[in-house]
Formats: sequence, structure tokens, C-alpha cells
Amino acid sequence: MLKGMRVGSNDLDQSRRFYDATFEALGVSAGVQPEGASIVMYALPGGQNFLFGTPRDQAAAVPANGATIVFAAPSAEAVSAWHAAGMAQGGQDEGQPEAKPQAGGAFGAYMRDPDGNKLCVYHGI
Repeated sequence: MLKGMRVGSNDLDQSRRFYDATFEALGVSAGVQPEGASIVMYALPGGQNFLFGTPRDQAAAVPANGATIVFAAPSAEAVSAWHAAGMAQGGQDEGQPEAKPQAGGAFGAYMRDPDGNKLCVYHGI
């Protein structure tokens, strides 16, 4: 029963530009930053939340080894738009938009956000 997921960020402004752009490509509204908080929240379809923020222990944010966060897209075009938006906002390519054999031919793409968190989005999985 996943309610939400949070990743760390070393630069809230850069992360905000990245996630606002990539989530917009998937039809998700821009993130909300509560006053005085060092997190930004996105309400995802289905009632889950995605958040990023500075680590509470004040150490550098680092990505989880072996972790991939998977999102759903409404179309193959949205997958391509998501990937293009992320690349334009400092993302690192980890797999171009295409039919992915590891997902039974579903259309997907992979990238890392500016802090190195691995993300993917699929349509038809």
C-alpha cells in the first residue's frame, strides 16, 4: 500500500525545474512546496505522492544503488515527451524511448534526475 515516495535533492530549484517539466509531460500538476519546508510534493493520479527534498540529516543526497522509480504514462507520446523534458532539465539518459523487451514490448524510457536517482516511465505495461 504505497502512499508516497521521497528522494533526496542537493538543489531544490534544479530538482523543481526537472520534476515540474517531466511530470507536466505526464499530465501531473506542478509541485507544491509548503512554506518554510525543504520539500516539494506532487500529487500523482491514484492518490500517491512523490516528494523530493534535502535530507534531514544535512548530509549530501545520494541515489539508492539498484533502485528505479517507475511511473505510468498515458501514451507512448507522453513517454517521449517525459524523456525529452528531463533531458532538457539536466537529466542523464539511461534508455531512449522505445519498445522495451524487458517489459514485454511496452513503450518506455529511463533517465537519472540531476541528483542521480534512476527513473523510468512506461506506457502499456
